[in-house]
Amino acid sequence: MLQKIGQLLGVGVVAGVLVAALALPAFGGIGITARNVATGFLNMPSELETPPPPQRSIIYDVEGGVIAEIYDQNRELVALEDMSPIMQEAIISIEDSRFYEHGGIDITGTFRAALRTISGSTQGGSSLTQQYVKNVLIESATSQAAQEEARETTLSRKVRELRYAIALEQRMTKDEILEGYLNIAYFGDGAYGAESAAQHFFSVESSELTLPQAATLAGLVRYPELYNPRLNPEQAQERRDVVLDRMVDTGAITKEEAAEAKTVELDLDVTTPSNGCVPSDQPFFCDYVLQEIEKGEEFGDSETERARWLRTAGLQIHTTLDPDMQEAGQKAVDKWVPRENESRKVAAEIFLEPGTGAIRVMAQSRNYGPDESRIGETSINFATNADRGGSSGFQAGSTFKAITLAAALDEGLPFRTSFTSGSTITVTGQRSCTGDPLASWTLSNSSESGGAATHNMISGTKGSVNTYFAQLQKRVGLCDVIKMAENLGATRADGQSYDNPRTNGNNSFTLGSEETSPLNVAGAYATFASRGIYCEPQAITRIEDRQSDRTIEIEPECERRLSQETADGVNYLLQQTFKGGTASGLGIGRPVAGKTGTTDGSASAWFAGYTPNLAGAVFVGDPRGPNQHPLRNVTLGGRYYGEVFGATIPGPVWRDTMMGSIDKIDAESFASAPSRFGSTSEPAPPQRDEPDEVNASPTSDQGGVPNVVGQSQDAAVAALQAAGYQVNVSDFRIPSDQPDGSVAAVNPGAGTRLPEGAVVNVFLSNGSGGGSGDDSPGGGWDFPGRGDETTFFPALMD
Repeated sequence: MLQKIGQLLGVGVVAGVLVAALALPAFGGIGITARNVATGFLNMPSELETPPPPQRSIIYDVEGGVIAEIYDQNRELVALEDMSPIMQEAIISIEDSRFYEHGGIDITGTFRAALRTISGSTQGGSSLTQQYVKNVLIESATSQAAQEEARETTLSRKVRELRYAIALEQRMTKDEILEGYLNIAYFGDGAYGAESAAQHFFSVESSELTLPQAATLAGLVRYPELYNPRLNPEQAQERRDVVLDRMVDTGAITKEEAAEAKTVELDLDVTTPSNGCVPSDQPFFCDYVLQEIEKGEEFGDSETERARWLRTAGLQIHTTLDPDMQEAGQKAVDKWVPRENESRKVAAEIFLEPGTGAIRVMAQSRNYGPDESRIGETSINFATNADRGGSSGFQAGSTFKAITLAAALDEGLPFRTSFTSGSTITVTGQRSCTGDPLASWTLSNSSESGGAATHNMISGTKGSVNTYFAQLQKRVGLCDVIKMAENLGATRADGQSYDNPRTNGNNSFTLGSEETSPLNVAGAYATFASRGIYCEPQAITRIEDRQSDRTIEIEPECERRLSQETADGVNYLLQQTFKGGTASGLGIGRPVAGKTGTTDGSASAWFAGYTPNLAGAVFVGDPRGPNQHPLRNVTLGGRYYGEVFGATIPGPVWRDTMMGSIDKIDAESFASAPSRFGSTSEPAPPQRDEPDEVNASPTSDQGGVPNVVGQSQDAAVAALQAAGYQVNVSDFRIPSDQPDGSVAAVNPGAGTRLPEGAVVNVFLSNGSGGGSGDDSPGGGWDFPGRGDETTFFPALMD
């Protein structure tokens, strides 16, 4: 203790002499003495906080794979025992050979440094402890002024560092100081700390450094840019040799070892860890995670503070993203809507885990970048909302009809709730949420449909009948349907509430005329899948803060939003779309439920579907403005589409993503349809001898679409036309066991009851075999060109 006190007093005297030497030439007559300065030195603040220096934060997927690294400084902290001893010897030899002998200040070097400071030079003199103090002051500075003060070339800064250094030596061991120094020092080329420098310049860990490598790195800290071995190899090698000679002088190595090391080339193997989301393979999810932290008030008092924490605290951010599912999703969007397509269309999707809200997939067919003018590049995440880097959203089309079903069942309406659903109807008597009467609303299923039919919830859902859902919305009440959307999280993507005058008077709400995001739609459908439990979409499960040595666990935020019976009823209805309805051919060999969606004029196309344990929503459209740039007459992925519908591209994207994901989830079944909702039968067709002037339909009399699979093209067309339908024969032939040129599949499938004049798509076989094994009508094929609900109601928002 006496020795330490003596050291402290000795430093005080040294400081006094140094300051007096500087001050007396200018103030010789004022009576400033070394003794007075020494006393002042001893009274200076001495407690220096030594927090861990800034280091890299890492984002991990659910299996521990690295999604991205985020940092202001490329640094990875390691313990001294995990650094090569030769690296420690090298840095001590060249920077402070008496490190283990002095009490924080090398007296000889300090006098030399003071004299040079007085003469305007800043070379040399500081001990490792002083250098560590300086770096700590720089790294802990929270303002530009504090940083400038820590870097200023003045004697007062030297004295301040001296005071902190001697105090630091009283409470830290030499090894602790050396460890801190080797982790905080800048080695140039963006590498902070010995570990990152070793990885950057030689692609090895600091524990594996050889003598020549360690000497090279030790030589950098004095002038990192001058001796940068990547940019200035000759100067770097000369400096390395100086370090080797100094190591001989200190006895760290022999002359022979130094001579041998000098013969070794620098042999650099430069690598730099990626920084940020741009180089990530999952850039949009990465950006979403960053925004979750930067905008999450639970992580800090201000966005600036949270951003600094994210980039300096060495966080280990564990997320929900499943790498296999994500790969399947990215392949699917890229396959069906290639990133650099000339029509500038985009596909975006998100898949959630029902019951937790965990985001398993977030993908879109775009490269991540700031230049929106470049084809295939964007920084906007079209899968999410505006407050998390997304857009203001897109009209969701008929995916919102599921919300109307939920509202109807929630109010106790049975499946048999029926309406005469003409091809064109006018709905009157609706009221806004404020009780004001709304203007009459005229809508159609198809401008070419001359017939009509009676539909209940089952057939109306199966065929996505606009005129049925308009009347169902009226029965339930527009305001109740809007409230159900908010209850399920299917809100506007721009953050605006549906509780506004425009939406409260929006007649066509049930047809999806409000802008939303795939994230919101997926969240609503995941609520159906989890039998009524809504969970906030969740990207982060745990954050390990290595700087403060704490772990933040993030639990799912879930609550019941629907009764189990209501959710089970919706699930039953949405399963029917795969059984001869608008989702025919999109099965995955497991129980699935879902809904297609296409907005007016094919401006945008959607598909939302789920199993009991995975729910996803897919959007396809044009970010420049779907109405101005609709999905008509476009070529995507080498295929030409006259029009794109929900089952044309979004459906196959969803199916392909599901097929690449189902190995990661258990096969589960949906619950049976609740008995409280009554019969699950579709409406019986009216009898011919008792015609209904509104409902009579020759199609219904014949039992729906005739089975023409296996027939020749001419025979099939004739049979379908005789049944009262228009026929579209696709140019795209599909693999089938049927003979080449014969009918392989029709969509909608055989037995589907449609209005007279509706369009039936016919797909011919290419004779190659290889049916999908899906027993749903349509055989499981993609049906390019048509196949959504607008197959038979092609002229308007469905």
